[in-house]
Amino acid sequence: MKFEHTKVEGFEPAVRGMRNALASWAKSDSHYGDFGKYIIGENDIDLAQRLIKAGSPDRKFMRQIQVWVDITAPEYWWSQYDTYKVATVANSTSKMHKLASTPITKSCFELDDYDGALETDDACVGIETEIFLNFLENLRQKYLETKNKRYWKELVRWLPEGWLQTRTVSLNYETLRSMYFQRRHHKLTELNVA
Repeated sequence: MKFEHTKVEGFEPAVRGMRNALASWAKSDSHYGDFGKYIIGENDIDLAQRLIKAGSPDRKFMRQIQVWVDITAPEYWWSQYDTYKVATVANSTSKMHKLASTPITKSCFELDDYDGALETDDACVGIETEIFLNFLENLRQKYLETKNKRYWKELVRWLPEGWLQTRTVSLNYETLRSMYFQRRHHKLTELNVA
């Protein structure tokens, strides 16, 4: 899994806005420092922490801090991510248009904690990575040669959950917080961040 090109925006208006309820703008000690970097002051950090602890209705300033990031993750991770459709947007690489454009190799799959010894385990007889990759690559080649969509459809059908896909994701700090606390003890290592 990879996280790249992360961009976070909205700290200044979110911090200013969190003081609107009590008109406490004069207590704000955040400011722009060198190179236009926004520095959150101790008073504002203290208020933000109190609002976060008070619950979702009071920490709405977090919904004003936006995050964009390119995530390359396996299909099984995206299935879990997709349970968070509130306040998220994603543009993904397209299987429809690009699946057949590059050879299918091990690098197309999430293998960070792959255990090749399982291929010879009695419980996994018949699972041979190279044979399966060749099967997928042959389907891809047949599609390219014939342009017959049956081959493409079979390729899509047999693609395993470890297939990597990149999405540019847009979400906010409140959604990130929710994702963290709901999934921090998940059995998928990619979701377990505790």
